[in-house]
Amino acid sequence: MDPLPTPPSVSEHAVLHAVSRLAATADSPRVAMVEILRLAVAHLGASSGSISLLNPDTGRLEIEVHQGMPADIDEVALRPGQGITGWVAFHGRPQLVPDVRADPRYIPVRPEVRAEITAPLVPANGQILGVINLDSDTLGGFGPEHLQNLVVLAAESTAVLLRLWQLQHLRGKAGQLENLVNAGLTLVTKLERQELHDAISRDARRLLSARACLLLEYIPARRCLRAVSLAGLPDTPLPDGDLPLESSLVAGALNTRRAIEFANVQSPEFLDVVDLPRDPALRSLLAVPMFWENEAVGVLGVFTDHPHRFNNDEKRLLAAFASLAAVTLQNSRLYSRVFQSEDTLRKNEQLTTLGLLAAEIAHEIRNPLTVIKLLYGYLGLDFPEDDPRRTDVRVIGEKLDQLESIVSRVLQFAKAPSSMHSRWNIADLVGDTLVLIRLKLAQSKIRLRFEPPAKPLHVDVHKGQIQQVLLNLLLNATQAMDQGGSITVRVAAEQHEGARQVVLDVIDTGRGVPPELAAHIFDSFLSGRADGTGLGLAIAKRILVSHHGDITLHATGPAGTTMRVRLPLAS
Repeated sequence: MDPLPTPPSVSEHAVLHAVSRLAATADSPRVAMVEILRLAVAHLGASSGSISLLNPDTGRLEIEVHQGMPADIDEVALRPGQGITGWVAFHGRPQLVPDVRADPRYIPVRPEVRAEITAPLVPANGQILGVINLDSDTLGGFGPEHLQNLVVLAAESTAVLLRLWQLQHLRGKAGQLENLVNAGLTLVTKLERQELHDAISRDARRLLSARACLLLEYIPARRCLRAVSLAGLPDTPLPDGDLPLESSLVAGALNTRRAIEFANVQSPEFLDVVDLPRDPALRSLLAVPMFWENEAVGVLGVFTDHPHRFNNDEKRLLAAFASLAAVTLQNSRLYSRVFQSEDTLRKNEQLTTLGLLAAEIAHEIRNPLTVIKLLYGYLGLDFPEDDPRRTDVRVIGEKLDQLESIVSRVLQFAKAPSSMHSRWNIADLVGDTLVLIRLKLAQSKIRLRFEPPAKPLHVDVHKGQIQQVLLNLLLNATQAMDQGGSITVRVAAEQHEGARQVVLDVIDTGRGVPPELAAHIFDSFLSGRADGTGLGLAIAKRILVSHHGDITLHATGPAGTTMRVRLPLAS
């Protein structure tokens, strides 16, 4: 049976208390080890000492901190079982050596050393972390009580170091999470394609403290990868052209949907790989796939400039960032499509404007033309066959008929064909329109709120024309709020003049419509803006009337404006 430990003296209590306080006061495990060794050397009267830890990658015992030893002692690394400290690390039992010169295990470090005590750093799970070693320049300078005190000190130090390592690990995790969140916030602000690519590769490199990062985008139409950004190697060109999956090293990440790593990409077997940056400084590679809703988006690869084994935390961190980057890339594609749709709608609006303007002109021409034609008929002009005026009268009549035909065709063309009408859920139609303008509202610091109806409401309309009306109202509301504000789009159903109708209100917090314009806002060529055409609301009115609906200025004032659109419910 092992002897009971000797109760610590008052000075031992003080030392143990000082060690335990390090768990709350030390900035890092290394700072704590320096102070633990100082306290141990002073308390046990040692002339030198060291704390060594087992390196899990190499399996060797490496000196972390030392006192009173040669400066180059940091370069010493012992195999388990080598030397007295290596023996303690291998067997996990403390050792007292009164005369080191009589012990064959001893490896000389300082010629003055004559005695040594060494204790293992062993946590509750029994896995040895390292050893604490003290030397004395006096033969028999340590006794059993010194060893017992060192064992107690080592046990308390182990508990302190474990807490500090756990805290350091948690801080590292918190830092990684913060970096991940910050990188995500940065990515969502990038809409320009190349700017987004560069932000992804730059942030991934920074996240893993890597030497370089390569972003490759997947091109599904050609089943290939294309390098789009390389961070960390400004003078190294990107792998060029389409990179077939069959000859791509990182394509394995897409095929397996898992992270893959390579210990040394400078090995001869990687010489012919087409998707690696040609830089001799690169060594280890970690590649993770980028997917969005089961759709391949690309591959993200980070490189180190030294042989490195990527741990599970690094793989999970890069995979999480790759998923976030895939979402932002997909959003960028969707925004691009939205801008194309908005541009198409704008062109349609211009064509509609021209058509309706032509219709107004044709309508104004038809009235006097009808009068001219009637008066011409009443004149009853009739000239002899040989009178040249008889031909003139005939030509005038034909031209009047031709003008009437042209006016009728213009008016007919301006009408939206009923064949282009279809049944739409009004909430979906409004939602699709709001997507087109969300970015502009965000840039204008305008909050958008949509209040859909309690149950689905359907209308029989020309979708493009109704979206044009809504866009016009939303843009008008935006231009009335120079300093930002809010827009509410509210949809409901009500009984109006004996019929069920959809009522759509666009409510803004702008400056309101000037009183002198309120009664005329639907007149053609009336605009309150220097850059306005004065046709927007007039066209909206004409579109809604052609749909058997209407638009009105429901309310306006310094607190804002409400425009109300009515459309008949589909039967």
